[in-house]
Amino acid sequence: MDLEEAKEFKERCSQCAAVSWGLTDEGKYYCTSCHNVTEKSKEVINSSVIPNTKINTINRGLRKKRKHEKGWDWYVCEGFQYILYHQAEALKNLGVGSELKDEVLHSFWKRYLQKSKQAYCKNPVNTSGRKTKVLKDNLHCSDWASEPELLSGGDTDFALESGAEFQSDAQIPKDFPITKASQSGAASVCSGSLDGVEYSLRKEKGIVKMTVPRTLAFCYLSLLWQRETITLSDLLRFVEEDHIPYINAFERFPEEMKLYGRDKGIFAVESWPDYEEIYKNMIEVATFLDLPRFPEITEDCYLHPNILCMKYLMEVNLPDEMHGLTCQVVKMTGIGEVDFLTFDPIAKMKKTVKYDVQAVAVIVVVLKLLFLLDDNLEWSYSDLAETYNEEHKEDKPQFGFRKWYQVMKKTFDEKKQKWEEARAKYSWKSGKPLYHSHIDKSVAYKRREMVVNLQKQFSALVDSTPVVEKKGPSSFQFNWTEEDINRPCFHEHTLQGLLVKKGQSLKTKNSLYWLSTQKFCKSYCKHVTTYEESNFSLSYQFILNIFSFLLRIKTSILHEEVSLIEKKLFKKKYSESKKNSSRSKKIRRH
Repeated sequence: MDLEEAKEFKERCSQCAAVSWGLTDEGKYYCTSCHNVTEKSKEVINSSVIPNTKINTINRGLRKKRKHEKGWDWYVCEGFQYILYHQAEALKNLGVGSELKDEVLHSFWKRYLQKSKQAYCKNPVNTSGRKTKVLKDNLHCSDWASEPELLSGGDTDFALESGAEFQSDAQIPKDFPITKASQSGAASVCSGSLDGVEYSLRKEKGIVKMTVPRTLAFCYLSLLWQRETITLSDLLRFVEEDHIPYINAFERFPEEMKLYGRDKGIFAVESWPDYEEIYKNMIEVATFLDLPRFPEITEDCYLHPNILCMKYLMEVNLPDEMHGLTCQVVKMTGIGEVDFLTFDPIAKMKKTVKYDVQAVAVIVVVLKLLFLLDDNLEWSYSDLAETYNEEHKEDKPQFGFRKWYQVMKKTFDEKKQKWEEARAKYSWKSGKPLYHSHIDKSVAYKRREMVVNLQKQFSALVDSTPVVEKKGPSSFQFNWTEEDINRPCFHEHTLQGLLVKKGQSLKTKNSLYWLSTQKFCKSYCKHVTTYEESNFSLSYQFILNIFSFLLRIKTSILHEEVSLIEKKLFKKKYSESKKNSSRSKKIRRH
């Protein structure tokens, strides 16, 4: 608003005693010297003086139209917040509690803005490099439901449900305003945002720069804090299925938020989110924010390996009886302990757990314990199971690896083919054209309109069948029922022929085991172990391929996790191999 309109207000500022006032968009007076906002507001007779504040936007800062209809003045962080807001809304629609959006994610984002010195600090970064006006949203709310506000007023000391508090800077005023550009032409001609060019070039040491993939890291941190029933692989799959905005998420920006030039490199994503990348970003963000120890992962939590193992056993159509064996492996390796599972970003020896990958790795280890997976023993056991089932048709059927392999391979191949076709057909072009500058806007829109018309005409000529509607989200990718003759369900099959009773306990009939990794890389190596398919049996490769597809991860990641589980389970074997290798070195020296 114009400073001229605030000249009639002559009171001294309660903070700095200056008499220099401006008006916010809501008609309230703010001090241009110390940015203090008063509760007093200017009387308005004509409603046109104050613009409508009920606009579904990121904040209620400067909303003055630029010349040539360039749109609002906005910063890059506002764009990321808008994406976070819609991702949180999507998670809420998937059944996640509203606390995730209104409390946890909101608090994490506020903390990020403070740590990155963009807001909630004494001297926020002046991203535009020009003289700025300060406007204030005086809403004291943590609820994003009504509007995706950029920042809410109020104290920055906040606590989450676990009782852990984040300590804010003591110098931070309780009502610190949002800075906004003063001139309508303040934005760079090379970007729609005020700081698009500067942001793309900024490389400040110690600051975690916000990116679109890191929005998913924020979402996963919030899900982990709330201990929701969504793993990281589930989150990425929901993104892939378009249930959570990610690709072309900028299309959800308001029309007034013009996006062009350097903004394209910041907000346009041209690849699917990668599990390892998002996981790494999650740890970086949590460390940067100095987040306290997360709520404990106990046995009744969805992320506990015992529960996740049951989920994935059902997913890949394996017998329910295997769950008892997976629980034993979890207990023997200690990976079910609370301290091992609970994420603590600020701990000196912080441990990070890939909950879904770990659970799947436990199942792979159990399959190796039962069948060895050497392309020999599993087929011999299958012959015995088929013979028994033929002779005892009235009894509970024994689980046979061969029959399960045939059913799973057919189902897996069909599912993977559909997935590959869907990816190949995916259109990366956004419905909201991106252009280098506002001058090129008309050309970009005309080209986009022509492309859309051509696509419609081509689709009408090639295929007139209606477009299949998007399927609803599901925790399971495979569904197994007893009624389906072509795809039999193995959940009720018994492991009787694979276990031997010894005293009061049951032991696996197979007494052999081969280690997935004979020797681990040294500590300074970037990876724990290597995986080359040619070195392993076809059965083992098939198992890894199925689970890797389910989690949308690389096969080598799962193989690495299997090796880590084995290292915990067979400590003696690894210590013996280490001794033998050191002895052989000594013999060679002599």
